[in-house]
Amino acid sequence: MISSCSTRKMAEPKQRKKIPLVPENLLKKRKAYQALKATQAKQALLAKKEQRKGKGLRFKRLESFLHDSWWQQRDMVRLRRLEVKPHALEMPDNHSLAFVVRIQRINGVSSLVQRTIARLHLKKIFSGVFVKVIPEKLKMLRIVEPYVTWGFPNLKSVRELILKCGQAKVKNKTIPLTDNTVIEDHLGRFGVICLEDLIHEIAFPGKYFQEISCFLRPFQLSVARHDTKNKVGFLKEVGTPGYRGERINQLIRQLN
Repeated sequence: MISSCSTRKMAEPKQRKKIPLVPENLLKKRKAYQALKATQAKQALLAKKEQRKGKGLRFKRLESFLHDSWWQQRDMVRLRRLEVKPHALEMPDNHSLAFVVRIQRINGVSSLVQRTIARLHLKKIFSGVFVKVIPEKLKMLRIVEPYVTWGFPNLKSVRELILKCGQAKVKNKTIPLTDNTVIEDHLGRFGVICLEDLIHEIAFPGKYFQEISCFLRPFQLSVARHDTKNKVGFLKEVGTPGYRGERINQLIRQLN
């Protein structure tokens, strides 16, 4: 005997769900709309990243500006104090030659310090020059004192510097001091005809010291790259900027 429930199920036909048909033009519009929305979202994300990057650049520029202005303000105060203290510019006794080495960077310093560094021909860090001790040069050294170290070299240091890393400047060309004819051709009118005469004229400055020193290129001292990255160890080894008297000979032997 078949139940009434089973007969009712057999009587009812199975109804299939009808999938609504969408016109092809409407599908294309939907696809184009979705692509447009995806492009807009991508552009908005890129614009947001650029905005954040721009803010970071502004903060970096502001930070560098404040850093530079701080260094300039410090130089102005220091130079003003030098004018108030006349005893700071007194001439040293029994010394006529000084050797100046630049050991600090000059990023953001005042324009007066930059011009003085250029006049001393110390454009590169760890470069050195011989300077005749006169009131004008001594004042220049006081201006750039936080960025250079200087003292009084002896004859041995002068000889080692010129023999090891001495170079001549002839018509904007760098020539090593290996031929006495080059020295005689350019300095013969000052009585300098060989390398020994050049060393003597530098070690004991005379009236032609300016012309003879301009014949020489600034001495580029050798410093290892890894030493400069370790500031604490480097300053402990090289020393602090400023005047150091005859102890400059130790630095010359260390870096030459």
